[in-house]
Amino acid sequence: MKTKFFLSIMVLALLISACAPTAPQAPAASAADTKLNITVSILPQKYFVERVGGEFVNVNVMVQPGNSPATYEPKPDQMTALAQADAYVSIGVPFEKAWLEKIQAANANMKMVDTTQGIERAATPAGGFDPHIWLSPSLVKIQSETIYKALAELDPAHAADYKANLEAFIQDIDALDADIRATLEKTDTKKFIVFHPAWGYFARDYGLEMIPIEVGGQEPSAQELAGLIEKAQAENIKVVFVQPEFSQEDAETIATEIGGKTLSIGALNPDWLGNLKSVAETFAAVLNQ
Repeated sequence: MKTKFFLSIMVLALLISACAPTAPQAPAASAADTKLNITVSILPQKYFVERVGGEFVNVNVMVQPGNSPATYEPKPDQMTALAQADAYVSIGVPFEKAWLEKIQAANANMKMVDTTQGIERAATPAGGFDPHIWLSPSLVKIQSETIYKALAELDPAHAADYKANLEAFIQDIDALDADIRATLEKTDTKKFIVFHPAWGYFARDYGLEMIPIEVGGQEPSAQELAGLIEKAQAENIKVVFVQPEFSQEDAETIATEIGGKTLSIGALNPDWLGNLKSVAETFAAVLNQ
């Protein structure tokens, strides 16, 4: 009798347990929660980090479209957002000189990644170094290697993925480099005039000669402007290249005086690979006129 009673109690307990509500389970971490948050200075760097980091990174950009990395001032909300960043990737553009210490101070745990390391930068006539290292495919290979090492250190679980992405990116860079060389090797002239001197490394890599209007952040004097007009006429240059983020007044003055025109080429295009291919084709078309 006692045995039957005990069995009845056990069955009842099991039924009550089965019907009782289960404790809520903590939600699984979303894919976005597990990604590295990386902040960069300019749009082309976003392309570099995304090519190496792939699905494992979120990338935020300081200098927004239409702004110049020479004079940019980060917004308060951008500085606040750095509290969530795992790394800041710098590239040596002018605004960083004033802001990099403040950026680092915004998050003591944020890894600072300097992508100028390992790169011999060209000196400028006004002193300092030419910051436009993202416009040289050969130098971007060095930068992407630096990015890979930083991501692998922050997230060793995905180091093999980052390495595979890096190798695929380098293959694309090598193909771009070959394409640009084939595009520019038979140009009739090698000299071009541009307002902002962003294309020095590109010109060096591909046997061109850049003649800048702006030097050291300073627009030319009337005498210097006259000298540029005389040089353009002597070289039969009919196109003056401009960049959307900078003044075009002096460039338009020169273009008018030489009976030519201005033509915009972007140095901060987010589609880095496609942009450099397009710029090379533009140079070839102009230099073959």
